[in-house]
Amino acid sequence: MHTSLKPASVILLSVVVAFAVAQSIRPARANPPTDPGRTIAAHPGASSQLVSVLGRACGDCHSNAIERRWYTRTPPVSWIMARAASEGRRAVNFSEWGSYSTDQQRMLLAASCQDSRSGKMPVSIYVTLHPEARLSPQDVETICAVAKLTEASTRRTPQ
Repeated sequence: MHTSLKPASVILLSVVVAFAVAQSIRPARANPPTDPGRTIAAHPGASSQLVSVLGRACGDCHSNAIERRWYTRTPPVSWIMARAASEGRRAVNFSEWGSYSTDQQRMLLAASCQDSRSGKMPVSIYVTLHPEARLSPQDVETICAVAKLTEASTRRTPQ
């Protein structure tokens, strides 16, 4: 007797095989090393309150200290999270703050203020998964106050 696989069985088998193969394709999970002297915490204008807010709400994408949670270990979520962290670090890395020029720091803080004030950052899906990352109005004001201070201290005086 000849039996053929039904289309639904073929699709299910294909999905199971694809998922099994995907498990072998994993992004690197190690965080880059961090020199404490280069972090934003070592920056003279950074208060402990700012460092706390940035660590809580921004650190998983914008630092070298990404916390790997259980759901980030399974493809395809691991791929999405690795890409988000890579893009976040390229945009601004608070663990490498000392590598930015004064003008870059000023612009990055201004962008952080604007993005937090507009609700662009932290991204909504991240806040859904991590409600503790939600920025309060006081958190936003903390970021923006440091941005304003940095702007004021780097303004060039007319010669």
